Amino acid sequence: MVSKLDDYLRFNEAALSLRSQRQQVLASNIANADTPNYKARDIDFASALAGALNKSTPAAGALAASSPQHLQAAASGNALADGTPLLYRQNAQGAADNNTVDMDVERNQFADNGVRYEAGITMINHQIRNLMAAIQGGQ
Repeated sequence: MVSKLDDYLRFNEAALSLRSQRQQVLASNIANADTPNYKARDIDFASALAGALNKSTPAAGALAASSPQHLQAAASGNALADGTPLLYRQNAQGAADNNTVDMDVERNQFADNGVRYEAGITMINHQIRNLMAAIQGGQ
């Protein structure tokens, strides 16, 4: 029963987790807009979500353990905690200090990701309400 509930909520849970992590990456880009040689980063959300939903295979960049005694490697600076690789954003116009952060693009991506996060919260709230209605029955 619990596994069916997990399956029912897994998509939105994985999407919200990835949206939260992406928001942190985008905020880091905005915070480093004036840092010389900083390269703007982002994730490929579709492939990261597909990887999160397919937990039978190791995440991209993750090491496969052949023994339970193996230690898990810490996430590098080029990957999220779950192993999702951070990609470098292509710069449309070069800057004199080699910084690739385009504030218009970053603000747009930040706002879009925030709206999609809120939509995910709304969707999971509807799922929980439907579950509660099914449990309580028609009263």
